[in-house]
Amino acid sequence: MDKYSGTTVRNVILVSHSGAGKTSLADAMLFSCGQVSRQGNVDEGNSVSDYDPLEINHKISINASILHCISANTKINIIDAPGYADFVTELRNAVPASDAGIIVISAVDGIEVGTQRVWQILANNNVPRAIFISKMDKDNADFYKVIEEIKNEFGKQCTPLFLPIGSQSEFKAVANLLTKEKWDQLSAEEQAKAAMFREAFIESVAEADDAMVEKYLNGEELTHDEICKYFKIAFKQNKVVPIFCGSSVKQLGVKQLIDKIVSYFPSPACWETMPATDPETGEKKEVLTTEDQPFSGYIFKTVSDPYVGQLSIFRVVSGAISSNTEFFNVQANAVERIGQLYVLQGKDQLAVEAILAGDIGAVAKLKNTHTSDSICDPKRKLVFDVKKEASPAIAFSLKPKTRQDEDKISQALAKMTIEDQGLKVSRDSQTKELILSGMGNMHLQIAIERLKLRYHVEVEVGTPKVAYKETIKKSTKVHHKYKKQSGGRGQYGDVWLEIAPLARGQEFEFLNKIVGGAIPRQYIPSVEKGVINKMAQGVLAGYPLVDIQVTVYDGSYHDVDSSDMAFQIAGGIALKKGVLEASPILLEPVMEVEIVIPDECMGAITGDLSSRRGRVQGMEQSGKNEKVKAQVPLSEMLRYATDLRSMTQGRGSYTMTFSHYDEVPHKNAEKIISEAKIEDDEEHHH
Repeated sequence: MDKYSGTTVRNVILVSHSGAGKTSLADAMLFSCGQVSRQGNVDEGNSVSDYDPLEINHKISINASILHCISANTKINIIDAPGYADFVTELRNAVPASDAGIIVISAVDGIEVGTQRVWQILANNNVPRAIFISKMDKDNADFYKVIEEIKNEFGKQCTPLFLPIGSQSEFKAVANLLTKEKWDQLSAEEQAKAAMFREAFIESVAEADDAMVEKYLNGEELTHDEICKYFKIAFKQNKVVPIFCGSSVKQLGVKQLIDKIVSYFPSPACWETMPATDPETGEKKEVLTTEDQPFSGYIFKTVSDPYVGQLSIFRVVSGAISSNTEFFNVQANAVERIGQLYVLQGKDQLAVEAILAGDIGAVAKLKNTHTSDSICDPKRKLVFDVKKEASPAIAFSLKPKTRQDEDKISQALAKMTIEDQGLKVSRDSQTKELILSGMGNMHLQIAIERLKLRYHVEVEVGTPKVAYKETIKKSTKVHHKYKKQSGGRGQYGDVWLEIAPLARGQEFEFLNKIVGGAIPRQYIPSVEKGVINKMAQGVLAGYPLVDIQVTVYDGSYHDVDSSDMAFQIAGGIALKKGVLEASPILLEPVMEVEIVIPDECMGAITGDLSSRRGRVQGMEQSGKNEKVKAQVPLSEMLRYATDLRSMTQGRGSYTMTFSHYDEVPHKNAEKIISEAKIEDDEEHHH
């Protein structure tokens, strides 16, 4: 295995709605490059990417798997991320490690809910993207209809680079719009489309450079070299989203995709620096991403492997790391000794001597290292901001079936939460139950199957609990001075905060606008810590506060009596006061529900959905059945399985995934808040 770095690596993440064909594409890419001797197949259960027994049973990706293929002396690391909304944490953690994303869209199904979700996640992270229209060989595949949808949904910068020759069972090759290779095999009508798409493509590419725009507008032809040069730049800047097409199963269009990844996709070296923070001074740094720098990187995934134990998967940002050496973990504040380094090919680990800047590697059996930790040379400590907090939407209570299960459960759950950051384990302070929270029904079902399969722990599952959140609707300014005089040294912390709502899903932002040292610099983190602690406890009904921006803009301090603690308390109390003045509301998880029912149950089902505050998004025929799509608050769906069974005499089925958080109507919110107060009082009396 040669060494690859900076310019000879491509890190690509495959994303899509569940079932659009990412994993098949990953298997096809490996086969196309001769990495495997026969092409893996999801249906046959021998895919290189979906190797987990649960993935083979369910025929879906649950984990993000890491694969690689080598083409033209370039190593392409492929991250195959799950499409199911329930496993979005896997996708979110892997995005920072990718330099480009390929959104797979099925030629049969077009854009689906999950397609919009993954587009949004990549857009939020400024990841350059391409689109691959898969399943071109299937019945009902319609390339041009999907292109229309893409342009309407995602914009005109999405433009084909290849056109299909033949369609459905006749699909036999792809024509290249840039080089005009195989144009002669297109019909006259298709050639006219091709010329139009080629123009659109060149126009998007020209926009990457002012001189090129001018040349293009003056009607001069751009040379092939110019197009190639500026395609690279435009792609990296998200000014052009090239669309590929093909069939993974038939190996059509796959090789063309690989060639273009090598020639046009950004390499890690394209990003000359990566932002980081000095953990000791809090100072912002730009880290050079070259190999001659001191080593730095971060862990973006942790896997429990049955043979080697815990595997930590990392991306190297700068420098290089060799087997049997050590690195410094900033979060654990400790030096970790490391053994053999590996690169991954699905479930196989291939031993390597070193991993260089820009590449992805793995190491086993680290003591204190977890997902999102920053790792570096002890002489130059750095923190990379790659942590993506997951907010679970649904929770089950778990009861171990036997004494034996009870002994094993906490260790098993601890291992599972290290591996999957979307899972959270807690104990309910009132009921003393063990609570497992996750991103949706499927997520928790898989977790419970994994407990049984991998850790041999059996549990009984209780009613899900709803993870409400709190937020505010207006802005306010608030002041709190915390002063305490007792015997010796007193306590003094005084802050002015401005609290404002952020857009849904923006979580939290803390700004320091202190001027002239009204509060000394070293106390600002204490104010933030006080605010964050109070946000976790909630103000209205004990649910975490989200989507707020807090600015500390004034205050005062005392030379002797001020302390970290005093400013933490002042920050926390000020936040609580402010939130109560800023029109606080409760948010609830709203689920994307798909229900398949016999025609004659339609009326009963839609009536029932509206009684659950549900909004029907669409209906379509699906064989002899109707498929209803709706968005319904989770709190109204807790007993749905039983109710659906009785409404359809057992003939209906449904799936539910998390969609978004929405405001709880006033009447419902009052009830939740008063119940929380009663529980709170009872707890204080015990």
